[in-house]
Amino acid sequence: MSIYDHPIAALDGTPDVLSDVSGNVSLIVNVASKCGLTPQYEQLEAIHEQYADRGFTVVGVPCNQFMEQEPGSAEEIATFCSTTYGVTFPLTEKIEVNGDGRHPLYEDLTSVADAEGRDGDIQWNFEKFLVNADGAVVARFAPTVVPDDPAVTSAIESELG
Repeated sequence: MSIYDHPIAALDGTPDVLSDVSGNVSLIVNVASKCGLTPQYEQLEAIHEQYADRGFTVVGVPCNQFMEQEPGSAEEIATFCSTTYGVTFPLTEKIEVNGDGRHPLYEDLTSVADAEGRDGDIQWNFEKFLVNADGAVVARFAPTVVPDDPAVTSAIESELG
């Protein structure tokens, strides 16, 4: 199954946001507005803009499971992201990425290991998954690996060809 086949609504309620980016290379990131890593939004937006014309998109997935660092409503999240960081990439509805309520998207994503061989539960906000144009997960990056880290950008460029 392609990652892009998972039904998940956009933050504004529009259905199937992943189908809109199907065929692109995507970086799927669980995000939060009140986290020490929140400034990564700036780098996420920068790489989204840098590679967008080559068929790349960032997809932000708000999640409130880590010390309740994404407590806002959909409207509050959207306003924060656009006014504070100028986010233009798609954001999904707020979901759970771990535990019994884990969204099926994250069932598939978390089966992939990162460079250290770690798979399973999401560690923290801003864990990143690179998905190729066919919807297969090709890389996983820890929360502290910044979006413009050479490991991330070289993986993106490799997928874009």
